[in-house]
Amino acid sequence: MTLIGLIRHGVTDWNYEYRAQGQVDIPLNDEGRRQAELLSKRMENEEWDYIYSSDLSRAFETAEIIGRIKNVEVKTDSRLREMNCGLIEGTTEQDRVSKWGYGWSKLDLGIEPNAEIITRGMKCLMDISERHPDKKILIISHGALIGLTLKKLIPHIDTEEHLHNTSVTILNKDQFRWNCELYNCINHLNVENLNSKSEEGQSII
Repeated sequence: MTLIGLIRHGVTDWNYEYRAQGQVDIPLNDEGRRQAELLSKRMENEEWDYIYSSDLSRAFETAEIIGRIKNVEVKTDSRLREMNCGLIEGTTEQDRVSKWGYGWSKLDLGIEPNAEIITRGMKCLMDISERHPDKKILIISHGALIGLTLKKLIPHIDTEEHLHNTSVTILNKDQFRWNCELYNCINHLNVENLNSKSEEGQSII
């Protein structure tokens, strides 16, 4: 049985500022690196055969921190990148309203359609799982890519809860469908000592 662990990258400054990151290559901040280190400690005694990551640095650095402690090389796949946010990349909600008005989300601003995000997310996960049958695979990606792909993969599971930074979602595939063993778990984070911003819902993009 193939097992896939889906992980959202650690937090960035743009997450804190509620800016649409999209495919802009924003690095982890110090808190994001700390989150990734805590995640790697969680993974230390878990068995994982392969690690795949988006090629954007916030995901890749998260993956590398895990890879070092697991002694597993990180492979990148550009299909795991976050959604392309077009003209809104780098903007806050206030910026968007100021520039395009309250109806900005209905305008053609070059934002990648959800259907296209789901298609590449599904294709990537299927390719990886078929490449490594009966293996345990970690995939580090982004909030919108993971969230939208999960809605297609496991429609029978409630996935409305916002995906936290460095959250772990574990799926397994039997001959009929994907099943969810764990969703959006951040038990590895010491919430009492985290900056309060880490407990708030950050921008999913």
